[in-house]
Amino acid sequence: MNLISILKNLKSKGVLGINQRNIDYVLKYNHRSLYPTVDDKWLTKKLAIEAHIAVPELYGVIEEEHQLNHLEELLKPYKDFAIKPANGAGGEGILVISDHIDGRYRRTNGRYMKLDELAYHISNILSGIYSLGGQEDKALIEYRIKVDETFKAISYEGVPDIRIIVLCGYPIMAMLRLPTHLSDGKANLHQGAIGVGIDIATGKTLSAVWENENIEHHPDTLQSIRGRPIPHWDQILDLSSRCYELTGLGYIGVDIVLDKDYGPLMLEVNARPGLNIQIANQQGLYARTKIVEAQLEHRHPVVERVAFSKKHFGMST
Repeated sequence: MNLISILKNLKSKGVLGINQRNIDYVLKYNHRSLYPTVDDKWLTKKLAIEAHIAVPELYGVIEEEHQLNHLEELLKPYKDFAIKPANGAGGEGILVISDHIDGRYRRTNGRYMKLDELAYHISNILSGIYSLGGQEDKALIEYRIKVDETFKAISYEGVPDIRIIVLCGYPIMAMLRLPTHLSDGKANLHQGAIGVGIDIATGKTLSAVWENENIEHHPDTLQSIRGRPIPHWDQILDLSSRCYELTGLGYIGVDIVLDKDYGPLMLEVNARPGLNIQIANQQGLYARTKIVEAQLEHRHPVVERVAFSKKHFGMST
């Protein structure tokens, strides 16, 4: 099925378009003053730690050029780590180091970098090359995610992540994003990653879309994608629901990774989540948002919100 056929099929299933998303959900539920809580990943991480929401450990923050004089000392305790722009978007500017050998830093793609190359990359981050709006930025140095064994057969090199759309604390749709050779190991659909729908009720993978085509197998590993259970699914839903209180934003996309040692970790929250999740699930968001909005006068705790979502948004319902 090509993209046009998929879109026509979605229209009959209540697809949510970008203009409707912006007017009826982003503008309605996301107060502009709260955007910094999610646009700045450093602030998001600090708030998450205070709220006891699991996130990758922060090793250090570089805010000014002079700190680069002490970069080697900062990195010395760590064999592996990730460097990220605090205000980056779309995965741009992220540098992942898998090992440190003889004064060189090995990237996950097997290439090596010298200390001065790392410093140059961080300097670019500080200048705002990768940030939203090009404003000056900060570089976060944090724990490198170790991919859960569940995804080894259906992912290429990088770290898969899970995107969950949350409306006023109710998880309403979920998608697994799988890196490919085409995406250079990044879980970015626009760069060639695979989008896989997830059944909210069971946490099992559903349909998959890659390069605007429905697929059943990962193009690099050749392993079947459909019907794979996501570990810690209830914990993942709980974590995503709690991000509503964490940010104060009513319509968000929560990105979660599964670490083999630490389980679900929240990576970031997006106040303007994309809509490709509907294509991955072959279901529209609109009907699900209406179900949630119909009972928002009642304030429910996280556990009841998650139970409501599992009851109403499972693929068998």
